[in-house]
Amino acid sequence: MLIASGLDRGRYRPLVVLPDEGTLATDLRAAGVEVEVHELATLRRGLASARGAVAIGAAAVSDALRLGALVRRRRVALVHSNTSVVLGGAVAAAIGRVPHVWHVREIYSRFGRLWPRYRSLLSTASALACVSAATAAQFRKRDAARVIHDGLAFDPVRESRQTARRSLGLGDTEPVITVLGRISDWKGQDVLVRALAEPPLRNRGAIGLIAGEAWPGADDRLERVLELARELEVADRLRMLGFREDVGTVLGATDLVAVPSTAPDPLPGAAIESAAAGCAVIASAHGGLPEIIRDGETGTLVAPGDAAALSRAAAGLLDDPELRQRLGAAASADVRERFSAARLLTGIQALYDSVRA
Repeated sequence: MLIASGLDRGRYRPLVVLPDEGTLATDLRAAGVEVEVHELATLRRGLASARGAVAIGAAAVSDALRLGALVRRRRVALVHSNTSVVLGGAVAAAIGRVPHVWHVREIYSRFGRLWPRYRSLLSTASALACVSAATAAQFRKRDAARVIHDGLAFDPVRESRQTARRSLGLGDTEPVITVLGRISDWKGQDVLVRALAEPPLRNRGAIGLIAGEAWPGADDRLERVLELARELEVADRLRMLGFREDVGTVLGATDLVAVPSTAPDPLPGAAIESAAAGCAVIASAHGGLPEIIRDGETGTLVAPGDAAALSRAAAGLLDDPELRQRLGAAASADVRERFSAARLLTGIQALYDSVRA
């Protein structure tokens, strides 16, 4: 949304292809962006096998032929695949004989033996726009990988503490730690639950908020988090908020935001938005998170999956409100400058210019 709606129309006029009508299509059109709806072959984790590769390959060819016809008919000058799991753009660009930019927003550490082959496919692009240095590090030196950090898509503002806590049914004094984002097997909601059971947070009666819902068809992940909370006897200190549009309310109610990803996270928006809002953030020290949070300067980094370390770090910050405020203020100033929408758009348009030169 941010890239398509923010491009300099005097230089680039976007035509966005989406797989279905929905909120994104509505928002883009409202911003004056032309949208067409076509099927898009998408690589998913369940297809990361030899049989799955054949199935997705066949779908991608059919998809690409339609997109290639669109590229020729509309005299498209450049194809930008906005995620590396969408396949048809590469062939469509080849059919139209135009440059192809592949945006890499994923880290394929769990892709196994298929990754070298998929990397070779991605490397056929004219350029690879990687959302973080950790994402770019997956590629070889000869691959055209460039780091262009995502930008803030909106201005995150915290609701006042008192108003936010009343809205969420929380008391004024109890310490609160929040994890934002989809519930998954690697985003670390289980690490927060385990941290609540560790003595530093248990002794302080800390409350854990989880704002997000499970991916469609993955409700078992939510149940596993709840079962773990029951097993560790912290269910009474865990609040499951589900999906919330009022992020400012959630951030206003919290003392700390945790981003405890157990697998390398490319560049989690929850960390950027929380830091921009002035929250003190504790994050896993891998993936793109160290590019967002500077340990001891704009937040705290801990070992991935280490619930005891998360509990100790959180307790230390809960006991030092002045440090929390200082880290949050530093994070807000830093992130708003380094991850601004203007910087993203400048980088993307410069990339477009370079592949078309």
